[in-house]
Amino acid sequence: MRRSFSFFERFSKAFQDYPSLSRIIVVSTISGGGLIAYSEANGTNAVVETGTRKKKVVLLGTGWAGTSFLKNLNNSQYEVQIISPRNYFAFTPLLPSVTCGTVEARSVVEPIRNIGRKKNVDTSYLEAECFKIDPASKKVFCRSKQGVSSGKKEEFSVDYDYLVIATGAQSNTFNIPGVEENCHFLKEVEDAQGIRKKVIDSFEKASLPELSEEERKRILHFVVVGGGPTGVEFAAELHDFVREDLVTLYPKAKDLVRITLLEAADHILTMFDKRITEFAEEKFSRDGIDVKLGSMVTKVNEKDISAKTKGGEVSSIPYGMIVWSTGIGTRPVIKDFMKQIGQGNRRALATDEWLRVEGCDNIYALGDCATINQRKVMEDVSAIFSKADKDNSGTLTLKEFQEAMDDICVRYPQVELYLKSKRMRGIADLLKEAEADDGSKKNIELKIEEFKSALSQVDSQVKFLPATAQVAAQQGTYLAKCFDRMEECEKNPEGPIRMRGEGRHRFRPFRLALPEKVETVSFDFFRYGLILGGWYRYRHLGSFAPLGGEQTAAELPGDWVSIGHSSQWLWYSVYASKQVSWRTRVLVVSDWMRRFIFGRDSSSI
Repeated sequence: MRRSFSFFERFSKAFQDYPSLSRIIVVSTISGGGLIAYSEANGTNAVVETGTRKKKVVLLGTGWAGTSFLKNLNNSQYEVQIISPRNYFAFTPLLPSVTCGTVEARSVVEPIRNIGRKKNVDTSYLEAECFKIDPASKKVFCRSKQGVSSGKKEEFSVDYDYLVIATGAQSNTFNIPGVEENCHFLKEVEDAQGIRKKVIDSFEKASLPELSEEERKRILHFVVVGGGPTGVEFAAELHDFVREDLVTLYPKAKDLVRITLLEAADHILTMFDKRITEFAEEKFSRDGIDVKLGSMVTKVNEKDISAKTKGGEVSSIPYGMIVWSTGIGTRPVIKDFMKQIGQGNRRALATDEWLRVEGCDNIYALGDCATINQRKVMEDVSAIFSKADKDNSGTLTLKEFQEAMDDICVRYPQVELYLKSKRMRGIADLLKEAEADDGSKKNIELKIEEFKSALSQVDSQVKFLPATAQVAAQQGTYLAKCFDRMEECEKNPEGPIRMRGEGRHRFRPFRLALPEKVETVSFDFFRYGLILGGWYRYRHLGSFAPLGGEQTAAELPGDWVSIGHSSQWLWYSVYASKQVSWRTRVLVVSDWMRRFIFGRDSSSI
């Protein structure tokens, strides 16, 4: 009897020592009786086989940055807790297509649990919204999206070892009266579905009898505020939807529909090449889309919108629906957190070049909610000089300067950008700025003042990354790689020299790749990861601006501008390939095919 129990004791211990065993049922007979031993490995076990506790990473957000981080994190030493009010990732560049039925909403979303379960990292998800971050106690306070009892939403806290903030941003109303109450935004899938329903309802309402002609015109007047990529693409999609589909179903509305685009600047698509801007404005003019430039919205009422021109003239424009697309603003939880850590006067969380929130060692922020505060060379110029002056002679030789330049260019990417912008071939050209009036070069031995003179202009090339999906996705990839290599790089740092301390930084900083530099670029369709001549570099891969009528403007690296039908097919191929899964890829392509064959769906469901 003792021998039998010893066997099961050893068997039970095996399950404790090796929790990776899946499910095993053992049946044995003891004195005519049955004994069943059952074990099930728990995939969310927070203890690794070595017995050490896994580090808990709390990820706030399931947008581009958060999903990219999750998909690229491969170190099983972490336990990831995802917290977000939406349990899916949305491919936001296709939201304008969702508004008009070109693509269905379900085709552009992927459940976040599907993404998490395919990882060899322990992941779990909570459908809740974080409303407070407490860095002192390493807790985040959340409110569940679902009512648990009596309709009340449960509040709870979650501990973390590392916090990754990827909450994104919200639409910016600039505190203009009436915007929140009367305008539609285009940031979420629900926004796109609401716009689609409103468009169809407007046509149905305008078809009712006993309405005056003026009222019908007002109902069918669609106003878009904001001439950026989202506003322009929505206006183009709406125009195609109306002209290709709705006018055949609502023939009496053909001459009543108007689309107006209001832009406060002098041109639309100001972030694009001038050739694209001019083409877009000319095409919209031909299509009958009224583009009002230099028009700043001052107030939005229930049935009319007030706009002021640069000359001070104020006009009132009747409307049936307004789509507000004027940029992004900070979410309340981020504003509150910024006040806690002394960043209350900023528009976004300031991080260092490693995406770590300034003043918080274990909190990282990426995507639209954060901005990298690039360190200035002139702030550290004395420390740089001291590090480079290895013999403590008080002067730098050309060799010492050259040896320091490698670390300087990695730590301060604006130096390399400055050399590129001035068409300088290297350090010799940079030091020409420190030459004496008599022509004799001082670059044999530089004193600190001459060193400062040589580097005095480089900070003019500090670049800030735009708030785009590309930036967020590549930041997520970068941070995941850092987390994967954190233990290794603690022992063998691979970053630049610490100018104000000893040793080296653990990682290379996230930085902008040089323009016009030939680098190998390859896509992994199952990941957001991009091999860009170094995983720590951000490389802009181009921008698209669909303009309707199966024409798209593309601005690609190397000052390459393409406009027309060929660019539309490039847009199709890129947006299909960048889907997060094969499921969404197939659904999006099938939606496009359905639209070509049957047209867009005009139901209000």
